[in-house]
Amino acid sequence: MLQHHTYFNDQVQSLGFERHGMKATVGVIAPGKFHFNTGTAERMSVVSGQLQAKIGGGEWQTYPAGTYFEVPANSCFDVRPVGGTAAYLCEFLG
Repeated sequence: MLQHHTYFNDQVQSLGFERHGMKATVGVIAPGKFHFNTGTAERMSVVSGQLQAKIGGGEWQTYPAGTYFEVPANSCFDVRPVGGTAAYLCEFLG
């Protein structure tokens, strides 16, 4: 079953699904800066475009398409696309 999620006045949208018994979402992020909290550990793979992410209180790092970053459980991260809308796959690891 697919679940549609929208955040930040529709600037971030995703479809949730299960794959091999693990929950995941695939979505798009419009230009802007967005803050997310995590309950479980997450792996964010950039599918198209580029994302900059700041995990916890860390520094901004750039992730082009084909790369990923991981966020610990019970943490937070900020994300912003570079040069336009970006697409991602988020896998919940916990």
